[in-house]
Amino acid sequence: MTAEVPARNAALSLRRGLRLLEHVADRTRGGAASVSLTELAAELGTAKSTVLRLTAPMLETDLLRRTPEAGFTLGLGALLLGQSYLEGIDLRAAAAPFLRRTAEATGLTCHLVVPDGTDIVYVDKVETRGTVRMGSRIGNRLPMRNTASGKAIVAFGEPELLTQVLAVPAVAMTDQTITDDDRWRQEVERTRARGYGIDDRENEPGIRCVAAPVLDHANQVVGAMSISGLASRFPAAAVRELGEGVVRTALEVSVALGSSSAGLALARTASSGGVR
Repeated sequence: MTAEVPARNAALSLRRGLRLLEHVADRTRGGAASVSLTELAAELGTAKSTVLRLTAPMLETDLLRRTPEAGFTLGLGALLLGQSYLEGIDLRAAAAPFLRRTAEATGLTCHLVVPDGTDIVYVDKVETRGTVRMGSRIGNRLPMRNTASGKAIVAFGEPELLTQVLAVPAVAMTDQTITDDDRWRQEVERTRARGYGIDDRENEPGIRCVAAPVLDHANQVVGAMSISGLASRFPAAAVRELGEGVVRTALEVSVALGSSSAGLALARTASSGGVR
């Protein structure tokens, strides 16, 4: 029994320390440059001596650091912990529940792709019982130029990617494929403006697709998610509604990956009742 008392005390101190660390994080996220000893004691309802005791090991491990104004702010150790967590998030695992939900809600095929040079590579695919089977397979590679996902990645990716894609000769997969460089550049601009790319029977005859970019914790484009189906089941009149839905879902995936800009965009979407 006597050995349990120190253990309980240690657990209590750990909980208090974690609460203090979270409080400093909340305050700095809210715009505070640092939080003073007096503020921490008052806001946490504890003595200054307790705050000093709890912060001592955090200062030693650089989870917290002292500022010139004698306040506390997050240290490099906290950043490294967060970075390690974010780097451990797997894109495919993070996106999987969102792809399943979308496939079930729309009855269309959902894809997750990643960029590789000027191509896209399928890394996940979800179909439901009522979905018309698509010929795409995980591991398949397609030119960005012929796909809605490629347009979304180019529209929101690094500027030089557009030049790289246009440097690759266009191959007409159908009579709808956009092979003219100027027209394709304009389509990328429209994709950027509305938030999602459209493949209107350009890659496969009779198949329509919309796609939106997925961002990581550094707010960089790491992929795209799309929904595809027969044009007869995915009419042109439904493109806007389904496209905006894909944008919202791609933002949710991006938030799961730690994207701050996606979080802000999703909050604006919720408050305005729309995507834009």
